Amino acid sequence: MNPAKNLNQIFRALRYRNFRLFFVGQGISLIGTWMQQIAMIWLVYRLTNSAFLLGLVGFTSQIPTFLFGSLGGVVADRYNRRPVLIMTQTLAMLQALVLGVLTLVESISIPVIIPLSILLGLINAFDAPTRQAFISEMVEGKEDLGNAIALNSSMFNSARLIGPAVAGILISVIGEGYCFLLNGLSFLTVIFSLMLMKIKPRPRDVRNNGVFEGLKEGFRYAWGFKPIRNILMLLALMSVVGMPYTILMPVFAKDILHGGSHTLGFLASSAGLGALTGALYLASRKSVLGLGRWISIASGIFGVGLMLFSFARTLWLSL
Repeated sequence: MNPAKNLNQIFRALRYRNFRLFFVGQGISLIGTWMQQIAMIWLVYRLTNSAFLLGLVGFTSQIPTFLFGSLGGVVADRYNRRPVLIMTQTLAMLQALVLGVLTLVESISIPVIIPLSILLGLINAFDAPTRQAFISEMVEGKEDLGNAIALNSSMFNSARLIGPAVAGILISVIGEGYCFLLNGLSFLTVIFSLMLMKIKPRPRDVRNNGVFEGLKEGFRYAWGFKPIRNILMLLALMSVVGMPYTILMPVFAKDILHGGSHTLGFLASSAGLGALTGALYLASRKSVLGLGRWISIASGIFGVGLMLFSFARTLWLSL
């Protein structure tokens, strides 16, 4: 396949105007999101020098999503998704701006950070499922939906490559507060892109069953369909025992590798580089056939990578 044709294959979902708007707006906003995430964990560790409090703040930012994420899925199914996304993105913008102002005026502390983290987790509980479901409304050709999902992942991981590196440098030069403010301003791009879209309103779900019945339906389907059940169980296992390494990264950057915020940024960006490579590979695929095998292989490589990382004592090997 010639390179031009291969590129068209990888980026074919971008021919839809709504998805292009989303891709650009969300891409810029996600860079800010990753900047805030790196600035947050560095700020907590700088203030406390405590791995326990670092983990506690990470827990408080994720537990609302765990508790209310399924409810967010019901909301995404029953209501028009664009207004929901505009609301969640606006609330996330306000949270980032408040966090930035409090940090700059030196009124930030763990008792302040924890409620703000809980608030962001609650916002994400409704934002994430709605944003993922919204992709199907932006891509009219269902044959390109898989490509759009893969491109959405590549956008997320491109931001994961850029955002942490920028945050690491900015923290060392001007401090964490400006990273929070820049993230707050970056939400304007995705809000503006959502408002520019031309989306046909979906018919509202007028079924008589209540919210809890909707939750039960979702759980019944996920548990009753073996492939989805197995993938969810694997994802839960990796989320519990694997992904927390991202929260503890400041400990590695500062105490093990004897670096600063720029070291933390480069560590997070290197993981983003690997993830972006995988996402672009997925975008180039024409179907999902054979992906089950790759899920198992990738999970095994992830575990081996974590074990090797735990023994690394030099920056280049850690990267």
